[in-house]
Amino acid sequence: MERKIGELLVNWNSPPTPKNLNLNGLHVSLNPISLEKHAIQLYNQYKQDKDGIIWDYMGVGPFQNFRQFEEWVKSIENKHDPYFVTITKNEDNIPYGLASYMRIKPQDSCIEVGNISYSPSLQNTTHATEAMYLMMNWAFDNGYRRYEWKCNSLNKKSRRAAQRLGFNFEGVFHQHMIVKGRNRDTAWFSITDNNWPKLKKCFDKYLDAQNFNLNKVQKISLSSLTKKLIANKDPSL
Repeated sequence: MERKIGELLVNWNSPPTPKNLNLNGLHVSLNPISLEKHAIQLYNQYKQDKDGIIWDYMGVGPFQNFRQFEEWVKSIENKHDPYFVTITKNEDNIPYGLASYMRIKPQDSCIEVGNISYSPSLQNTTHATEAMYLMMNWAFDNGYRRYEWKCNSLNKKSRRAAQRLGFNFEGVFHQHMIVKGRNRDTAWFSITDNNWPKLKKCFDKYLDAQNFNLNKVQKISLSSLTKKLIANKDPSL
């Protein structure tokens, strides 16, 4: 009897790690975090979140003052993993949030998006959606086979976002981490390279200028496009 030991990957090459990225879209540009270029403007945007809700499920924050935030930016500015990028709106050239590639494993062709922190002015916008699209597209264009999204299982907003963006739910890892002295059960999601081409078409259709009226209100929602491609739905939503 033939033993099943996994598909042999013929002509597979290890993808590159993110470095000196400048990803440009219609609405946003993603660039490596810079203390000098971005810290003050980012801090001012994050200050709009008066209750510090942005940081509830993050490993850092909320920051009590600019000095604390500055020290954190210094610590991540030149890191390779996680590799942080700012999300800058093209219309005013102001950074409104951060995201990172993390747990970067070229040897396994796997990469994760995380540390996503959107200021109030970036949340629930087309700009935020395009930022996630640009990061996904770079990963798959450069040969990654698996793109991951993980979040605190209590973070329903993040879980809904993952499904809206077309990630498949893979389950919950119980007592996975301790964050800020608290237990974290982690919900896992993924997109693989074999379902990316169809998902990419959903983003292209959604982000097309023709999908928005003169008041910039969407005609077709992204979730209505991606839900048809999600094989494993999150049962908690």
